[in-house]
Amino acid sequence: MGDGSVTPRLGNMKALLGIVAGAGASYGIYKLISFKRNKKSANSESTGVKSSQHSEVTLKPGSLLAKVSGLDVVCPRPVDVASGDIIHQSPGNLEPQHLKMLLSCLQTSNNPSDRCQILVTLGNAAAFTVNQNLIREFEGIHIIAGFISDPAAEVRVQTLNALNNLCMNIQNQDQIKVYVPQVLELIEMSPVNSDLQLGALRLLTNLSVTDKHQHLLKESITLLLSLLVVSNETLQVQALKVLVNVSSNPDMMDDIVQAQAPASVVLLFDARTAPAVLLRLLTFAGNLNAWRPSAQVADELRQQQDCLFRVMLDESSQLHSRLVQLLSHPDGEIQAQVARMLT
Repeated sequence: MGDGSVTPRLGNMKALLGIVAGAGASYGIYKLISFKRNKKSANSESTGVKSSQHSEVTLKPGSLLAKVSGLDVVCPRPVDVASGDIIHQSPGNLEPQHLKMLLSCLQTSNNPSDRCQILVTLGNAAAFTVNQNLIREFEGIHIIAGFISDPAAEVRVQTLNALNNLCMNIQNQDQIKVYVPQVLELIEMSPVNSDLQLGALRLLTNLSVTDKHQHLLKESITLLLSLLVVSNETLQVQALKVLVNVSSNPDMMDDIVQAQAPASVVLLFDARTAPAVLLRLLTFAGNLNAWRPSAQVADELRQQQDCLFRVMLDESSQLHSRLVQLLSHPDGEIQAQVARMLT
């Protein structure tokens, strides 16, 4: 076995997963593994992973992945932790060899629970730039993305969460973008309001922050609009984040206004709609309203039944009358947005 490879034995795999399995509420940077050599009782933190058939992975009490595996991996920054010793550690404490071992274990694991735990750990590690780069350099993005189609739903969820954090790195986006069709298919085929839909939308939100990859979502506008009328508040907010991102790009507007839209979208412009949803809905509508088609283009769009232009922008749309009613909304920010749209 070469010095640069990491191939954990079954015993090492079980020990590593024992580390990953901890469900702590703290978030921080951590040492991944301690090695016990030659069955000695004293543990020592290693600065590297030696590819030895006789190495055994052991858990150092009060440290490592037991502190982090129960966290929201989408969070890009550390949150408050119960242990000050964890939060003040350096990101450098997670060695490149540790990431290699996790990726190797992910590829060889036959246990869905084990894959989930490894993906949670990789997702937490990917909240930091240094690890985002290392995972990309180790071909980890493609390894992780391979589990988008895993038979276990929770594995797919944790895959999306890990890719979401990796997507905060612009260079990583160039690799992640090729999986957009699979992510969109997950949204379409998954149960409404499921964690799968939420994880997929979060990933698309990060991928659409800049206009570089927004064109990949041209065919998804109808899907996103449909989610608005069938989903709960959390998913509505997340779908609107994507719609606001893509509608801020003038080059996307032709595709957006031609997309098929459920007529009931207009009914969301209502005082009973959750303020977090209504604010983003108004921002999306404002972006649409700023688009000025020629008379010829407008006439052509009026011939397209159920397109977004007819539902929200045409003179026949109910949107204007609903906006007038929102001028008396108790939320001042909503009132201000509506006033800007009506002037």
